[in-house]
Amino acid sequence: MKTVLCYGDSLTWGYSAETLDRHAFEDRWPSVLAKALGPDVTVIAEGLNGRTTAYDDHLADCDRNGARILPTILHSHDPIDLVILLLGANDMKPTICGTAFGAAQGMERLVGLVRHHAWSFGGQEGPEILIASPPQICETANTAFAAMFAGGVEQSAMLATLYADLADETGCGFFDAGSVARTTPLDGVHLDAENTRAIGRGIEPVVRMMLGL
Repeated sequence: MKTVLCYGDSLTWGYSAETLDRHAFEDRWPSVLAKALGPDVTVIAEGLNGRTTAYDDHLADCDRNGARILPTILHSHDPIDLVILLLGANDMKPTICGTAFGAAQGMERLVGLVRHHAWSFGGQEGPEILIASPPQICETANTAFAAMFAGGVEQSAMLATLYADLADETGCGFFDAGSVARTTPLDGVHLDAENTRAIGRGIEPVVRMMLGL
């Protein structure tokens, strides 16, 4: 049995900009991935709305700092064969970080946390790591989200290149979710059900390769 941890934000949680609710379980990309991989792989969806790579959100009602929470999550689901890190969109908020370079630095911090984690079982090798860049933020008429992510359209366009370079430098896998999915203009950040499913379908071959399936 293989175990895959999907560590992400609202794109992994399954936020719907249309209903302001959560996509159906079967439409969320980790669920699509799990169904495609079959019963011999456990896919754990660990998504939190607003989660950043490694930055505090002092206005949040819970801890959104992905770097601070990740070690606890790794211990919760140990042993793990593959960690998928799909984060960075929330880093585009000017009040959080506001730059793609900062998000890449945060992602590098997450990779380091996985690589140097104190795993529960002696002699255990750490999991493979797959860095995934979120789809580019798009223009929206939603004034609240446009203000919240001011500058995010331009900055988020740089994430895939920066993350791909980071993956090469750190020996991680890489997947550009923007190659298969587009954000909705309803809020410029989130995905409709079809684009959420598309990530699950698109990432499956990469996951299979990294798991040796």
